[in-house]
Amino acid sequence: MTWQPAADWRPLLAGTGQSNGGVWLTPSREVVKRLVPGVQDHRHHGYWERQALIAESGIDRSTPGLRSPACLGVERDAGGITLRMAYVPAAGWSPLALAAALGRFASAGVEEPAWGARDVLRDRLATVERRGGWSALEGAGLPRKLVAAVDSLWVRRSAALDVLDALPRVPVHGDAHPVNLLGRDGDDVLAIDWEQFGLGPAGFDLAYLLLAVDTPLDELLEAHDGDTAVVRRGAVLVAAYTAVSRAAWALSQPDPGDHVERLALMAAVAEEAVDAASSEPGRW
Repeated sequence: MTWQPAADWRPLLAGTGQSNGGVWLTPSREVVKRLVPGVQDHRHHGYWERQALIAESGIDRSTPGLRSPACLGVERDAGGITLRMAYVPAAGWSPLALAAALGRFASAGVEEPAWGARDVLRDRLATVERRGGWSALEGAGLPRKLVAAVDSLWVRRSAALDVLDALPRVPVHGDAHPVNLLGRDGDDVLAIDWEQFGLGPAGFDLAYLLLAVDTPLDELLEAHDGDTAVVRRGAVLVAAYTAVSRAAWALSQPDPGDHVERLALMAAVAEEAVDAASSEPGRW
């Protein structure tokens, strides 16, 4: 029999991830998430079973700063996996509080699991290259100085990845957007959607937060704590390459949203990333 949600479950959102078959809220206030088979590579950021493996391992239930809601069950069948989690109301975190929580999480001593995501930005840039690079931005009307920075970032992408590879590897949620940094447990954040969890370069999660909020990088770094120079290097590179890639992708969509405008606001970060990509790996 094909898996189907119960008639009295309320949809929370449509499936948006590579393996997301839908999310529902039950009358008993459980969140049910359906995972469907997809990417099989255990190290790929879209590996379809990762969220279930995290839930079964409990690796994200005692980490400082960031942890997951209580897992109420993992059910596997021929067509996929059903996750049951405790419902978590939105806590209304400030960007600085989220940055501080991400900093505590990055300092956690987490042993890398065999199924943790690796090389997320490298894989994403490889996909961008197969699709023709950032050529869609050529007619986007970006400021001349930003266009020059974007061109330099593309030319230096391999060097930038080498710089990121040389940074300390820390635990990363992988999609640290405020919509996923949802609930509260004391001073710690209850986060959802751990599909891209793994060990990554310092500053990775802070970069995603930077892309989503209007708080200046310097203020986020101060709240994040840790080795500021190292975290800044990782955050600037990841944020710049991600912002440009999102903007280029958006221009191929029926509704491009605000990605191009967000890229324009990130001009100073993109210019700093050019310098970071030109630096010697391991020196900051």
